[in-house]
Amino acid sequence: MIDVKSFTKIYKLNKKQMSKLKTKESIKKAVDNISFYAEEGKIFGLLGPNGAGKTTTLRSIATLLKPTDGHILIDGYDVVKDSIEVRKRIGFLTNELKLDPHFTPAYTMEFFGSLHSLDKETIANRTKELFDYFEISSFADKKIQDLSTGMKQKLSIAVSLIHDPQVVIFDEPTIGLDIITARAVLDYLRVLKEKGKTIIVSTHIMTLASKLCDKVGIIINGKIVANGTIDEILQDTNSKDLEDAFFKLYKQNINK
Repeated sequence: MIDVKSFTKIYKLNKKQMSKLKTKESIKKAVDNISFYAEEGKIFGLLGPNGAGKTTTLRSIATLLKPTDGHILIDGYDVVKDSIEVRKRIGFLTNELKLDPHFTPAYTMEFFGSLHSLDKETIANRTKELFDYFEISSFADKKIQDLSTGMKQKLSIAVSLIHDPQVVIFDEPTIGLDIITARAVLDYLRVLKEKGKTIIVSTHIMTLASKLCDKVGIIINGKIVANGTIDEILQDTNSKDLEDAFFKLYKQNINK
């Protein structure tokens, strides 16, 4: 499970960043006192526009950033105090995951598997399972620099899941992908759900969230403005679909 409690993240800005953001304030509150809970065997969607605080939240869950205030627990372990235990339990996919272009997919899986202290047999079995599912096997010995964007993304997913984590954190998992590859990614998230994994995904694509997520939290200007099942949010906002609900909430909260 993922339990986010009164989480706040504040950044200090330098002069260049202040100029870029067109502000005189030397600090930026990227996430402002948010709370939500992601259950085992469920997919939780963190929805919002670019710059809303989605990636900051996921990076903090993944122990890459420290909360300024509040707490984040993964299966009962605090992401700051128990960061080593947390990292054993999570798989984090980010668009900023850089794979060595001169490595092959097969070697990359061996490399990351060894970082997770997996034995060779386990690495081989996990590699076969993931490569078969994502149809990477025939490209296993090619250099990563020669792979298509979609194939690189599928390899990134395989790398992030090599250690069979109980908690899966995916930041915009389908961005930049063709429709076939995107469907394969979403289908695998459903497979992980059936295995009882705790899954959180960020996205700004409302139709994707409607099809995939059991519960969603809508974040605007660093604040959670709605949290619950899609049916609950539609009822609360008197909306016909999630996109309609999002724009109503966006208009109500964008200038707050």
